[in-house]
Amino acid sequence: MQRPLFIYVHGFNSSPASIKAQLFGRYLSEYQVDADYEVPELSHWPAQAISQLESIIAANTHRTVLLIGSSLGGFYSTHLTERYDNLRTVLVNPAVRPYALLESWLGDNENLYTHEKYLLTRDHLQQLLDINCETIKDPSRYLLLTQTADETLDYREAVDKYPHSPQFVQPGGSHGFDQFENLIPAILAFSEGRVVLPPADPLC
Repeated sequence: MQRPLFIYVHGFNSSPASIKAQLFGRYLSEYQVDADYEVPELSHWPAQAISQLESIIAANTHRTVLLIGSSLGGFYSTHLTERYDNLRTVLVNPAVRPYALLESWLGDNENLYTHEKYLLTRDHLQQLLDINCETIKDPSRYLLLTQTADETLDYREAVDKYPHSPQFVQPGGSHGFDQFENLIPAILAFSEGRVVLPPADPLC
């Protein structure tokens, strides 16, 4: 059996240095999980970010690929999962309508990790609209992980977007997804087609 490939898809103004990306990589190494792991540094241009991800996916159509999409990365991952049959996706506090959310971010921006400075324009928003998926063909290919105290996104949008997918909705938390490491075993199980979720105990 081919070893699976995990791809962490980071969010807006993030990078491979994000805490969740690093936690997942360390877990795979510490527990010697038989899998490959990639965390591409994505362009701030949505169309280019999708192209970067597609180049990895196209080279791995012979095996299971699991995307871990955080925030805007969840939006990208949904678009890709609807296009490629060998993908499964774990959505971590995903953005559902980033083309609306990022209206307030138009203008000068800086990546929090790389410190790259760029101009966010309406062309960025249009590229997001161009890859928007109104419907989900196979809800079983998605696992939603969300926390209700997300200060950036309304978690209810994701709950409503993926109503027929397995969901872990945890009271409290944050947009960064507190105690993400506790969900890594569930992510690994989902890569094997199993849904094994811990209790969604409230976080203070």
